[in-house]
Amino acid sequence: MAIPVKYLVERLVIFTLTILVSITVIFLVPRLTPGDPMSVVIARLSEMGGLRGAAPMVEEYKRIFGLDKGLLDQYVSYVREVIRGNLGYSIVHFPATVSNLILQAIPWTIGLLGTTTILSWIIGTLLGALAGWSGESKLQSIFSSAALFLYIVPYYIFAVMLVFLFAYALRVLPASGGYTAGLVPAFTLDFATDVVQHSILPASTIILSSLGWWFLSMRSMITTIKGEDFLLMAEAKGLPEGQILWRYAFRNGILPQVTGLAISLSRIVGGALITEVVFAYPGIGSLTTEAITTLDYPLIQGTVLIIVMAVATANFAIEMIYPLIDPRIRYGGE
Repeated sequence: MAIPVKYLVERLVIFTLTILVSITVIFLVPRLTPGDPMSVVIARLSEMGGLRGAAPMVEEYKRIFGLDKGLLDQYVSYVREVIRGNLGYSIVHFPATVSNLILQAIPWTIGLLGTTTILSWIIGTLLGALAGWSGESKLQSIFSSAALFLYIVPYYIFAVMLVFLFAYALRVLPASGGYTAGLVPAFTLDFATDVVQHSILPASTIILSSLGWWFLSMRSMITTIKGEDFLLMAEAKGLPEGQILWRYAFRNGILPQVTGLAISLSRIVGGALITEVVFAYPGIGSLTTEAITTLDYPLIQGTVLIIVMAVATANFAIEMIYPLIDPRIRYGGE
């Protein structure tokens, strides 16, 4: 099915405007927040005993990061550099570039959240379909109650509980970090094993917190379409119940789940802020939190921009492939 040019142009315009507005908001909000990133520089110089000669260094920092210019000049310079693909230098981690810091953090976040998101989606969707199809039963009631509990409990509660139980009470899993301190990252079995051990608790937290929603949403969809005419026709033809469920009911109820999965995958780049902070996991979430708490303007702008672009791109892709997933949908609402 060819994509109409008008539809494609409209979506591209919306996508571009979203990015432009986001760039402006990302630039303005940190600067409207009370505080000054230079105070962090001064505090670090004070800790190192170099506060006496700090004034010239602070002025040099302002010049390097363009903070000595007016707000409009800073904005124009920022947009120009973003168009060039240059996210600048981090104030707190200077002379490290924002791009390098993001590239170091993204693999950790994608590895953790990518795996957990897909696993929770598969498990929750399959169990939800079975529960919705089986109707009212004691087992279905137990599953639904458990799923509702997982859905309403904040995920950071699971994080704290798992850390207390497995890291402090039983002492079988590490409490924080991406790998053991002092271990040199390498493509070896020992390092991979260590990384997996450190990821078990944050991964379990994310799976538990998202499993309930996937289960409940799929169960609701299957329950809604059980009385549809096409299913009654399939039953009248004498088709096996399993075939009716997976070939007809499941395929018609999966579209909202696919949409939700696509949106969730787009948000992976943003990381799980609280989970990564609780477990001191070296992902984008931790990096963004550090940038915000230290008012590191370039790092805030870089991390948030990457998150916005990932979500906007995923939404654009969803709108393009929707008709391929469900033939009942046509481009432009036809």
